[in-house]
Amino acid sequence: MSTTAFVTCDLLDDHPDLALQVVTPCLDGKFFKSYGARKSFAGQIVTVKCFEDNSRVKELLATDGTGKVLVVDGGASMRCALMGDMIAESAVKNHWNGVIIYGCVRDVDAIAELDLGVHALAAIPQKSNRKGLGEVDIDLHFGGVVFKSGEYVYADNNGIVLSQQNLLAQ
Repeated sequence: MSTTAFVTCDLLDDHPDLALQVVTPCLDGKFFKSYGARKSFAGQIVTVKCFEDNSRVKELLATDGTGKVLVVDGGASMRCALMGDMIAESAVKNHWNGVIIYGCVRDVDAIAELDLGVHALAAIPQKSNRKGLGEVDIDLHFGGVVFKSGEYVYADNNGIVLSQQNLLAQ
C-alpha cells in the first residue's frame, strides 16, 4: 500500500459517496507537520494512547508494520517527544509505512533522511519517560475525527484522511 501514489485531495474528490473523515486543525492553530522523507503515506491504522511515555510506541514500532501506520495520541503534549531517530529507524527496519503523532518528535534532521512518513505537531529535544504506560488498539479522538485500529489512514502535505476501507486496493 505504501508504493501506490495518491493525493489526499484526489481521494476525497474520487470518493464522494464514502464517509471519509478529514483531520482538522486544533483551535489553537496546531496542525500536523511532515518530518519524514516519505511525504505521502498510507496504511492500516494501529492506535496507541500514551501521555509523555513512549514505551508502547517503541514496542509497537519494533514489530512487523507491513502495510500499517501507527497513530499515537500523546495528548498534544509539547513537553517531550514520543519518537526520535532510533525508534524511527526501528520503524523503517520493521516496514512501517508511517507514524502520526498527536504530540512531538525529536532528532528531526535524522528522521528527515528516513524512508518513513512522519506527521507530528512539533519538535522538541526533550525525550519522554519510559514507565511502560499506554493503551493499544483503542479509539483515539483528536483533530475532529476518530482513529480506529483496523481502518485506513492517508497522509500527505495536504492533510490526513481516514477511511473504513482501503481506497488504494487494486
